Amino acid sequence: MSDVIISVEHVFKSVTDATGTLEILQDIDVALQPRETAAIVGASGSGKSTLLSIIAGLDTPSRGTVRLAGQDIFAMSEDDRAALRAEKLGFVFQSFQLLGNLTALENVMLPLELAGRRHARQLAAEMLARVGLAERLGAYPKVLSGGEQQRVALARAFVVQPAVLLADEPTGSLDFATGEKVMSLMFDLNRELGTTLLLVTHDRAMAERCARSITIEAGRVVANPA
Repeated sequence: MSDVIISVEHVFKSVTDATGTLEILQDIDVALQPRETAAIVGASGSGKSTLLSIIAGLDTPSRGTVRLAGQDIFAMSEDDRAALRAEKLGFVFQSFQLLGNLTALENVMLPLELAGRRHARQLAAEMLARVGLAERLGAYPKVLSGGEQQRVALARAFVVQPAVLLADEPTGSLDFATGEKVMSLMFDLNRELGTTLLLVTHDRAMAERCARSITIEAGRVVANPA
């Protein structure tokens, strides 16, 4: 398994309420190699985001195994899983998920500080400069445009040089031109840092920029080219 960074093995997810049981994911098998780029595509409600959340260890499967860098994340305690996530994963969300009471610089410094990394301010400033925001270090999210906020989110995700970047509709809240710029920046950073990229997207152009697309329909993988 040493040449596999993410391994999803026979993962099922169901939820039960008064109306019955809903099968969200059914027998999912997916593996990604280091530095690979892959898109999870499918209609709304197909289970794409649930799968991404399970891979991140943010949601738990009903049964099945997820390994990150060879480690079974659901055999870990929540604290150990959070520590592994902080070390290995970066996240980019459609809604940016910036902390409104922190400046752009402070938002990017946060994961470095949580990881106990030295020179957090310098590293964060350098990454913000890399995404074109050297003049916006002291700006709060409310005064940044959507594209600027997503660039801060990219800087925050990449500043820890994660082994894996998980992105959920990263350009979904942006207009076409801004989305194109953010998408190009994300793939450029990904190549430079040698990260494995797994993204959920409705954007066909973004999916086509990945090495492969994993198609999910009604909770099942129906296409997963090698």
